[in-house]
This record gives sequence, structure tokens and C-alpha cells, in this order.
Amino acid sequence: MGIGFSELIFILVIVLVVFGPGKLPEIGKAIGGGIREFKDAQRTLTSHFTGKIEQSDSEEGKNKS
Repeated sequence: MGIGFSELIFILVIVLVVFGPGKLPEIGKAIGGGIREFKDAQRTLTSHFTGKIEQSDSEEGKNKS
């Protein structure tokens, strides 16, 4: 139940008509930058929480000794 090939082509044609061919590279660059920032933020949060979990586990192990 996702977007099929024909729907994707239709969306791209509408975007081309609305923004024109000159703006498409700028739009693509902006979308790519947004996706890159999202992935970087996701990696940062994942590493932060992983570090907190590992820290908590090591403190818990010290308290049991």
C-alpha cells in the first residue's frame, strides 16, 4: 500500500509544472540536506541513549559487587 511507479511519475510531473525545471535542482538539494540532517540527528540520539544505557548497566554491575 505504498506509492507505485505511476503515482511517483504523476507527482514528479506536478512538481515540474508548479516549480519549473530551473527550481528542481534547488528543491532536490534542499530535500537531500533535510534528509541528511535528520539522519545525523537520529545517529546522535541513538549514540547518546546507547551511551546512557551502557553507563547505567555498568553502574548497576558495580552496585551488585
